[in-house]
Amino acid sequence: MSTPHIRDFKDKRVHMIGIGGSSMSGLAEMLLWQGYHITGSDNAHSHAVERLEEKGVQVYIGHDEKNVQGADMLVFSAAIHPDNPERAWAFAHDIPQIERAELLGQVMEGHRDAVCVSGTHGKTTTTSMLAQMLLDCGLDPAVHIGGRLDALGGSTRIGSERVFVAEACEYAGSFLHMHPTIAVVLNIEEDHLDYYGDIQHIEEAFNNFCSLLPENGLILGWGEDERVVRMMARLDRRHETFGYTDACDWYPANLVIGDLGKPSFDLMYHGEKLAAVRLNVAGRFNILNALASLAAAHALGADMEKAAESLSRFAGAHRRFEHTGDIDGVHMYHDYGHNPTEMRGALSVACEQHANHVWAVMQPHTYSRVKTLFNDYLTCTQAADYTLVTDIFAAREKDPGDINSQMLVDGMRAHGVNAVLTPTFDDTEAYLRAHWQPGDLVLTMGCGNINLLNEQMQRHGDTKK
Repeated sequence: MSTPHIRDFKDKRVHMIGIGGSSMSGLAEMLLWQGYHITGSDNAHSHAVERLEEKGVQVYIGHDEKNVQGADMLVFSAAIHPDNPERAWAFAHDIPQIERAELLGQVMEGHRDAVCVSGTHGKTTTTSMLAQMLLDCGLDPAVHIGGRLDALGGSTRIGSERVFVAEACEYAGSFLHMHPTIAVVLNIEEDHLDYYGDIQHIEEAFNNFCSLLPENGLILGWGEDERVVRMMARLDRRHETFGYTDACDWYPANLVIGDLGKPSFDLMYHGEKLAAVRLNVAGRFNILNALASLAAAHALGADMEKAAESLSRFAGAHRRFEHTGDIDGVHMYHDYGHNPTEMRGALSVACEQHANHVWAVMQPHTYSRVKTLFNDYLTCTQAADYTLVTDIFAAREKDPGDINSQMLVDGMRAHGVNAVLTPTFDDTEAYLRAHWQPGDLVLTMGCGNINLLNEQMQRHGDTKK
């Protein structure tokens, strides 16, 4: 059966499996706005599911063949296997099916420019920065990101056909279904090894992604990442680099790290100052995210002074070092980071906040990731004073029986990390409340449901009133 095209199902029922996912829920909102009749299913209730239900979308909790009966088309993510009961029923009844990434590529078609932001980490923040800048500069972008941005009122936006801005995820080769005219490559590191096997295959995937560019397309890559530089040198595409030094095309001058770790700098392009930048988000890694987004905005013709001014108001996407509230005088934060590099980066920001003590609460994500990056996990929270580790969030996987969080805690302790196993959210909350002190900072980290721990604790509130 050939791949169906979404335009052939206008005004018909499109059923989406895993509709609560960050990308799927955004696509559902875009299709709903465009006149499609949307239904969906997911394993559990979530804020994304609740938002869709408020918009009139029927969402079934749990997967059952009855959910898809009467649908004209089915959308699934790469994590949904063919033996899923809803997919199996669709196969048996010749209902056309399309993978989420293919659908995103189809939605992207018809736009003059498509900026696709890729990289092992930093995608959501950089895409969000760029989306907000283009919006404030009057370019009326269509947007699809993997997180919620207040400037958009969600994760998606229906704009003009001039430009489409999208987060380009490498998992299972998803970004190979896109149609970029500008490809941003933030970094290339080991992750998703359950799919790719090794770093060589990851590099090959990024090479293939950038090869999708037309002859006049543009690659914007981190000029201090040897894998990114090597890839750009191999490809016959125009490219520009961004980085911390003037060896790159885009770089910061007169860099100052201000209060709470928020950077300010002069934006330089080929030695010329284009704007003064003052970031409202902390962390040296956000300098790179800002440079990448500014370079993309420049390529689209945005006014650099306006873009920099917009960036000064950028407060971050939700679940990216997000302050969720204070309890008992303790500052509660959450970050979506789920691989060791991202967790290390988030903790570097936490340590800039002048807290008495920093608590890292890690929810490891997927058994395969923990196994393949095991040694990196053992030291990624060294900057924290205390580390709590919950049970592994399985996501799309089944427990193989040969890896668990206690093994992580034992390895962390062997590396001098003050780590404790707190398997459940209730265990974690009890331990925190018994040991924290006013002025401490708690950072929960993971892309599973660990953000719900912050909400749970916020509901329970202060213990002393």
